[in-house]
Amino acid sequence: MKLIVSIIKPFKLDDVREALADVGVNGLTVTEVKGFGRQKGHTELYRGAEYVVDFLPKLKIEAVVADDVVDQCIETIRDAAYTGKIGDGKIFVFDVEQVMRIRTGETGEAAV
Repeated sequence: MKLIVSIIKPFKLDDVREALADVGVNGLTVTEVKGFGRQKGHTELYRGAEYVVDFLPKLKIEAVVADDVVDQCIETIRDAAYTGKIGDGKIFVFDVEQVMRIRTGETGEAAV
């Protein structure tokens, strides 16, 4: 099993969620986060004063999936989150050694 962590633009959440549901991913965790990459934030004007916004709002999506669908999920997320503009985000993949469903005690892929 793998943990796929995606950092995306907030307005792309519905597109990514629907696309992942279409490929069989039935559980997600979504967290509102702030950060920056190559874009280094941006400058805004507020009441006539210019200030720098270093951390931009993003969403972090986490999903645990079976090894055989990892590549399909990565491509699905990329396609759904893509705008072609700087700041589209990143996708990270981590190994998951063990998982347990608290309510039933199921482990492994049955718990996902």
